[in-house]
Amino acid sequence: MKVSDKLSGITRRDLFRVAGQYGMSSTLLAAGSFGGVMSLANLATAAESSYEKRFAKEPKFTFKFGAAGFNQRNLLIERAGCLEFARDLESRTDGEIRVEFIGDNQICGQTSCVEKAQQGIVDIYAASTQNSAGGAPYLNVLDYAYMFRSRADQYYFLYSPESQALLREPYEKRHGLKFLFSHCELRGIQMGLKWKDAPTITKLEEMFGTKNRVTGTQLGRIAMNALNLNPVPVAWEETLDGLKQGLIDGAETWASAVAYANMSPVVSQSVDLKFFCGTEHTAMSASAFDSLGGELQDAVMESAYLAQVHVQAANEAALVNTVGASNPQHPDTIFAQNDVRVADLGDDQIKMAEEMCSPEFQPQLWEDWRERLNNWSGGRDTYQEIYDTVRQNTHTLAENVEPRRWWKA
Repeated sequence: MKVSDKLSGITRRDLFRVAGQYGMSSTLLAAGSFGGVMSLANLATAAESSYEKRFAKEPKFTFKFGAAGFNQRNLLIERAGCLEFARDLESRTDGEIRVEFIGDNQICGQTSCVEKAQQGIVDIYAASTQNSAGGAPYLNVLDYAYMFRSRADQYYFLYSPESQALLREPYEKRHGLKFLFSHCELRGIQMGLKWKDAPTITKLEEMFGTKNRVTGTQLGRIAMNALNLNPVPVAWEETLDGLKQGLIDGAETWASAVAYANMSPVVSQSVDLKFFCGTEHTAMSASAFDSLGGELQDAVMESAYLAQVHVQAANEAALVNTVGASNPQHPDTIFAQNDVRVADLGDDQIKMAEEMCSPEFQPQLWEDWRERLNNWSGGRDTYQEIYDTVRQNTHTLAENVEPRRWWKA
């Protein structure tokens, strides 16, 4: 069975019919619990059960969760943990907290969710840290080139107590937002259809001079300019058309983002450059969090921890079994179905890229932003301290990184 078949057992019209009776959040939370084909009858039964549990008592707090373009289908491709977090938080608090999940760009998009959270329009949001960096510039702290060697390093950092001082506390203090959990991948260059008949890219120089979409991250542009990858700001929602029409050669993003956004038909090669973070995070308004009593605050943190553990395992599996970001590929994956080749660069090419653009080898490129981020962090050397922290990680496989409650020493 094709991945697309598994994820489309019901139509959008069916979904809205059920949502009209039981509400969109109850329907999505029910749909998100399915791992295979959903029939309309099964969805309606699950949505009714979800509705009855969620509305058995009046909540003390109701939070709006603006989840950019995510829905129950694409969250089975990129396992960002949004629905798991909402479902667990409602259950853990016995309905005292109710979460209204609003995805499909209905209330906010990749670049606007962070601002809607800061304005109090939503209480919780999910979007990439890179797209959110326009509204919350401290998130650039994750985007120093080649600071993370692997997805294992990324998870190691997010679980570490050091992430409190280097990421979470300055982010909350400066932007009024509480970083809860995140999916982890490293960004590469996703080449458009111009490269369909070209040999699989094996050398960095084959991409020199290409024009590539860049997100809202200011630090990502530093790396791309140093690598002669000509960053062009293009909104996430417009990237697919840009690739389809050949207006750009490629886009900097990560593999599961290509798959979940239905971008695979216009991508021919996924070049695994691994040059900086791709982190689809979930954050909460600090004022919304502070409005809770201590017991409910603990529940939010425990649900965030559960979501982080879920994401770590589920996304690693989905990359191989659903997306097809592996060599060799499984035949029924999204990449295999759309003839997207994974271009693995050799260690020598990754080292060349690192020497061309990273703060370790090209410190002058990063001086202004490094000083700015260091000042915002209260005087920490953000790059060096994160770099040193993740070099303590001995795991090469992300699924082997030990989960830790980062807010406890």
